[in-house]
Formats: sequence, C-alpha cells, structure tokens
Amino acid sequence: MEKENKTEKKKKGSKMRFIIIGIVAAVAAGVIIFLMGGNTESTDNAQLDANIIPIRSSITGYVKEVLFEDNQEVKKGQLLVTIDDVEYKAKVAQAEAALENAKANLNAVKSNAVASNQSASAAMFSTETTQESINSAKARLNKAKEDNKRTKNMFAAKAATQAELDNSNAELEVAQATYDSALKQLKVAQSQSAGVKSQALGQVSMISLAEALIRQREAELKLALTQLDYATIEAPCDGIVSKRSVEVGQYVSTGQAVCSAIDNSSLWVTANFKETQLENMKIGQPVEIKVDAYPHIKLSGKLNSFVGATGAKFSLLPPDNSTGNFVKIVQRVPVKITIDHLTKEEMKMLFPGLSAYVSVKVK
Repeated sequence: MEKENKTEKKKKGSKMRFIIIGIVAAVAAGVIIFLMGGNTESTDNAQLDANIIPIRSSITGYVKEVLFEDNQEVKKGQLLVTIDDVEYKAKVAQAEAALENAKANLNAVKSNAVASNQSASAAMFSTETTQESINSAKARLNKAKEDNKRTKNMFAAKAATQAELDNSNAELEVAQATYDSALKQLKVAQSQSAGVKSQALGQVSMISLAEALIRQREAELKLALTQLDYATIEAPCDGIVSKRSVEVGQYVSTGQAVCSAIDNSSLWVTANFKETQLENMKIGQPVEIKVDAYPHIKLSGKLNSFVGATGAKFSLLPPDNSTGNFVKIVQRVPVKITIDHLTKEEMKMLFPGLSAYVSVKVK
C-alpha cells in the first residue's frame, strides 16, 4: 500500500511539473508574441506593382511587320513593329533637296551682296572723281571771271580789242557751262551711289532671310527623319510585352495602342495600411515581404514613401463627409515598398498584381 501511495504521489508531482512548465512556456510565448507584435506593423492588403508602359504608334501608316508574340519576353531596344516607310523616306528626300536648294540660294545671295558692295564702292569712287571735276571746273570758272573782268576794264580803257573781249566772254561761258555740267554729273553720281548702297543693304538683308530659310529647312528635315524613325517601334525596357492589338497590313493612326510593356525588372509593393498603423512607420524602415502565390519566397525591402493621401481620395467618387450622413471608417493609406534584390528566376515568377503580405519593423 505504501509503495502504491508513493507511486501515485510521484505521478501527481510529474503532472504538476508538466502543467507548470506548459503554463510558463505559454506565458513566455505570449510575452514574446506581444513584444514582437509591438515591434512590427503588418497588412495583407498589398500587391506587387511595376511600370506598365503603353506602346503606341507615333505616325499613321500600314503595318509592315509584327516581330513579337503576345506575352513575349523582350530586351530594351528590341524591334517590335515596322510601319511602311516609303512615304516617309520620300519626305526625307524632299526635305534634303529643299535644304540643299536653300544653301545654294544663300551662296547666291552672298555673291550678289559682294557684287553690290563692290558696285557701291565703285559708285563712291565715281562720286569722288566727279567732285574733283567740280573743283577743277570751279577753279577754271573763277579764273575766267577774273580774266573777263580785266578784259572788260581794258576794253573800256581802249587797251583791248573787241576780239579779245569776245574771246574772254566765250571762255567765261564755256567755263560756266563746264561747271554746271560737273554739278549735274555729281547729282547723278550721288543718286546712283545711293541706289547701289540701298541695293547692297538689301542684299545683306537677303542673307539673313536665306539663313532663316536654311534653319527652317533643317527643322523640316529633322522632322522628316524623326517621322521615318517612328516607322520602327522598339521595346522601351526589358520585360514582357502583352495585350498585342496589331496585325500585319493593319492601318494604324497616331496614338493608337500597339501593345503594353511590363518592366518586371523594377518591381515594388504597394501596401495599404490602416491610418491607426502609421504612427511609428517611417521611411527607410526594413520590411519583410511574402507573396501569396509563392509562399516559399521570402523577400526583403524598405519603406520607400507614403502616397500622401488615403486611397478613398483617389477613388472616382471620393466621399464627402460634409453632407451630414457621416459614418467614421478607418481609412487606408497606400505605402510604396521597394524590394532589395530580385534574382532572374524571381523576376520571371513575379509580376504586377500578385497579392502579398508585408511586415514593417517599426522598432
């Protein structure tokens, strides 16, 4: 009997120890969970995001080639679509010819300007020569006047003959006529010089116009080359092209969508946290990320930025709390989380829109 009592007591003591150990472990686990829970803020309202770039045609024309399949992986700069470029090549040739014509016109205008300047210089020299002729004619006229005056005095004193007086009068008339002719020639020369100078100035102005025309033709050629370049559509980034909406022979217009490119090399997470979770969240805090589609993949990242407004403010019909029928609802704020590193395999597996679970370490 005593042995049985001792055995029962030992069993009861063992049970009590197990119970106490279990209680202590549960309390310790609860404390750890409580402390860990206070150090993080988490949400399952999150998804992967990436740049989705719409690829559109920049010109009008018929599609010549489509060099990709829907959902195909591509590299940046890879040729996707070509548009018939015969018309655009003709426009380039036309613009090149117009530019050459404008350059030739500039050379001709410059040559005319040089010739006009030379003519202006010659006219100026002619004016100077005429001025010298006037000075010479004026000197002869003054001398003829003095000689005629002396001859008249001598004739009055009967010291000169009638023939000498007539000769002196004739010389005076000739000198006067020569002087008057020189004055008229000066006016003609000055008028011609002014005309030639105006023409030279006009040719200089024509140079500016010709240079402006060249700049215009260069701009037209640049536009034509740009449009020709638009006849080939290339991938804007590494990634996947989807939503193909073009076929060979189809007529596309400017701005028409061809496909969309998904840049899966720069994925990030957009998480929507409750406003009550934001108090201790700061930019730069580390984040653990789990993707629902691949539970075995564990990613790390950093809190990059807050959107700056709640998700409701970006909705099509944002709520207006001033109407009087206000019901307080906890709002959610979108937060951008960058991913530290992705392997090539992970880039192939992950794509925008996948649901995720994020946990931000706030302490």
